[in-house]
Amino acid sequence: MNAENTAGKVPQVTLVFWIIKIAATTLGETGGDTLTMTLGWSYLAGTALFLTALVVLIAIQIAAKAFHPLLYWATIIASTTAGTTLADFADRSLGIGYAGGASSLFVALIAVLGLWYWSLGSIAVATVTTPKVEAFYWAAITLSQTLGTALGDWIADDTRLGYGGGALVFAAALAALAAAYYWTSVSRVFLFWAAFILSRPLGATVGDFLDKPVSEGGLALSRPIASAVIGAFIVACILVLPQKAGQHPARAG
Repeated sequence: MNAENTAGKVPQVTLVFWIIKIAATTLGETGGDTLTMTLGWSYLAGTALFLTALVVLIAIQIAAKAFHPLLYWATIIASTTAGTTLADFADRSLGIGYAGGASSLFVALIAVLGLWYWSLGSIAVATVTTPKVEAFYWAAITLSQTLGTALGDWIADDTRLGYGGGALVFAAALAALAAAYYWTSVSRVFLFWAAFILSRPLGATVGDFLDKPVSEGGLALSRPIASAVIGAFIVACILVLPQKAGQHPARAG
């Protein structure tokens, strides 16, 4: 039997991946805030809209036979906007607070990752090649995006660091993870999920810094315009920068 590689349904984790991921999480914050704050939708209504879009996109993603960059990143953006409104609904409308929301979401994410590992023996993204694995993957992605939103709000608001200070904290944490990747033998799977979670609050705090009022520590930029600019940047990156599907080691007879 000879080892060979089969193409996965998600992109290789490269610098391009992280550039687009951070931009997508920033868009998730400004886009979610556009709907609930600028247009006046309730957090519950916003969550319902974005979760519906997310479910539809996940179904299309799972049904697809190969990796499609535009489809994949559209699903990521849907997960991050849904995460924004869902976290805001839990933190503010339900009144459980940022700490309570972040703690609950962390437990839920660990439970999903644990069930994924127990069921399939790995939570590495390179193994995302079947509908069952994709279902676990997108559940973990959505929870991590929601957790990241709650973490970003917690650090920026409850610690009084502000949006700029919060962005610096999460940027420093990501730099530490990058250093661990290059100079230590820490599990690459652990580093990926840690970076994926922490890149979300980085995007959340940057997004809040762009669109929140000056009195709250933001730049008071137009949320719709900021969202359009970030969206255009993401599309340009997808069209110009090369991306390939991740490779999964398999056995062929």
